[in-house]
Amino acid sequence: MKRFRFPDDGDVARDLRETYGYHGELGALYAGNLGPRVHKWHHYIPLYDRYFTPYRHKPLKMLEIGVNKGGSLQMWRRFFGPQAVLFGIDINPECAEYDGQAGQVRIGSQDDPAFLDAVVAEMGGLDLVLDDGSHRMDHVRATFLHLFPKLAAGGLYMIEDLHTAYLPRFGGGYDAQANLFNIVRELVDDMHRWYHDHGQRYPGVGDHVGGVHLHDSIVVIEKTAPRRPTHSRVGG
Repeated sequence: MKRFRFPDDGDVARDLRETYGYHGELGALYAGNLGPRVHKWHHYIPLYDRYFTPYRHKPLKMLEIGVNKGGSLQMWRRFFGPQAVLFGIDINPECAEYDGQAGQVRIGSQDDPAFLDAVVAEMGGLDLVLDDGSHRMDHVRATFLHLFPKLAAGGLYMIEDLHTAYLPRFGGGYDAQANLFNIVRELVDDMHRWYHDHGQRYPGVGDHVGGVHLHDSIVVIEKTAPRRPTHSRVGG
């Protein structure tokens, strides 16, 4: 991915403004970071703002999968405010040093259901998940299917860096069945279960999908309570 790398001496804030037309506060937090390293694709910043802003300054319960250098959790703390319950998980034991700095950090695999259950129980629930973990297709799929049912109604599940869905070393590929975008399509079919007679592929998951938003390398899945659609005619 070196061909996409922004110059080390480039003006990140300016690029966000001029390339993406983004002038929001999160851009300033990211571009002005002087603490632990945060690594993000620039087009993610406006998308974070778009989807995460409604949760700001509320008692949000957010789980970030993938801690890396700890800078991302610090950015979220500044963005969401002191009421947010922020947890990060990582398989690298060295990430334990970031525990308690901006949120809680727990060491374990996103592919371990018992570990995930323990973390969610400690958090007291789940409103927002950001999967920036291993990016392996089998891990991403298993984590989503396990955690999405635990997400509160009105919550969001965001998976990023999905360019890996096309890379064999992450278990993906253009024609690979494991490519996560195939699963996204199946979720769309489940969301539209009212209009076909093929049943659901993911009962308890697909029937709680209220919306699916696709962007470059990012998918955002909304959690809602199932409601049978209805229509009416009003007026003359």
